[in-house]
Amino acid sequence: MVLTDTNASTPRDAETPLLDVSVVIVNYKVRDLLRDCLRSLEHDLATLTGEVWVVDNASGDGSVEMVREEFPWVRLIASTWNRGYGAANNLAIREAAGRYRYLLILNPDTKLPPNALVDTIAEMERHPDIGALGPKLIRGDGTLDRACRRSFPSPEVAFYRLFGLARLFPNHPRFARYNLLNVDEDTAMDVDSVCGAYMLLRREVVERVGMFDEAYRMYGEDLDWAYRIKAAGWRVRYHPAVTVLHLKGQSSRQRPVSSIRAFYDAMRVFYDKHYAREHDAAFNLAVHGGIGLLEMAALARNRFKPAR
Repeated sequence: MVLTDTNASTPRDAETPLLDVSVVIVNYKVRDLLRDCLRSLEHDLATLTGEVWVVDNASGDGSVEMVREEFPWVRLIASTWNRGYGAANNLAIREAAGRYRYLLILNPDTKLPPNALVDTIAEMERHPDIGALGPKLIRGDGTLDRACRRSFPSPEVAFYRLFGLARLFPNHPRFARYNLLNVDEDTAMDVDSVCGAYMLLRREVVERVGMFDEAYRMYGEDLDWAYRIKAAGWRVRYHPAVTVLHLKGQSSRQRPVSSIRAFYDAMRVFYDKHYAREHDAAFNLAVHGGIGLLEMAALARNRFKPAR
């Protein structure tokens, strides 16, 4: 069951102009970060026509009440159970369908500087063949969030990353390909994927390629979406002229074991969907075995870490 605010769904009249942007935020137990995120959006929304959807995944931490009291202009969907990241996003994407020119998928642990949304939309306006765009994401310690520009994790690329060759040879164009470590972080470029923490898409792209694949529960949805967007002939662009703070890991930190399992489950789903048909059964079995070993190693390391 989903409880939806009475003002959450307003049909758009055929004569009503499209909004510049619909922003979709999925929240899980990060009330204070969500508050800061919504406040950081207010500057740009004063100059754009837009709406903000917050889907709360049964946080139970006062997030729903906070949004209702402090941000009455937000379209709130309060789910009574945690349906996962992609499925929760899809709830709001369905409600917003046909209302916007651009769709922004935004994490609640981001904070936008003034004009971030205005500037990224302007970049999309200048290049109509860009289907999805992401800014430079900076973590709380000031370092680059490497997920903001990535190559697809083909078996070769994933091997280089997961078995340490990317760390050993960070400037090598082959070994460092997943996170593009050999390219300066301030270089604008077409990439395979940007990060779902801030992912701006055209309405036409969503209508053509569809929404998030709900087979992914917590990780991998953005990579899968970017794969489908590029397969449909659109460019995916990394735009470092805009920098957004991403306080990464605040939601997943609270459930580390489930987060680790979700990460490796996403690897299996992505591989089976996009690469398995290119290889024989023995190779696919070896890939799944390797993912399983990496998962067990990650769980073992996690078990011996001190509690935060």
